[in-house]
Amino acid sequence: MSALINRFIQQFQLQLPPPSSATKQQRKAAVLVPIICRADPILLFTQRSSLLRKHAGQVSFPGGAADKTDGSLTVTALREANEEIGLNPDSVNIIGQLPPMDSISGFQVTPIVGLLPDGLQFRENKSEVAALFEVPLSYLLNLDNHYSIDITRRGKSSRIYFIYYGDHFIWGLTASIVHRLAIQVKKML
Repeated sequence: MSALINRFIQQFQLQLPPPSSATKQQRKAAVLVPIICRADPILLFTQRSSLLRKHAGQVSFPGGAADKTDGSLTVTALREANEEIGLNPDSVNIIGQLPPMDSISGFQVTPIVGLLPDGLQFRENKSEVAALFEVPLSYLLNLDNHYSIDITRRGKSSRIYFIYYGDHFIWGLTASIVHRLAIQVKKML
């Protein structure tokens, strides 16, 4: 395992997450924040299919709504990752989770952070995922690469984060998850 991954795990697991606002949504969902362990570790993202009713074409992490049969939100994230990108749940080493966050689509989303070995083959479910892409973890943990705007929607102020990487535009809840992850481990940089 690379030195960056070892420092990341230590910092992630030893630091309390930054305070977050209370969630209001009742419907539960989870996403897998998949870190592939390479010499230069990367974070794996999905580009959602343009055929989807909600969030078509957006960048996201594999994940979705919890089923009643899921034993935990970790199970939800792993099940959804298997359905969306063909990820074998046994290939994932879960190292923790971030506090839940409300999505604009009405879910309380819990990010589950997992490590994946290098060399896995993924199989996109084309009805849900148009493409996969990778971004170096070191780039995403650098807060200088994060941008934000403050907006007011339905009388409520909120901050929208976004990150540019090459031709990719990461924003909304996905960028907020990356931002929260970077804040939690910022002392290692």
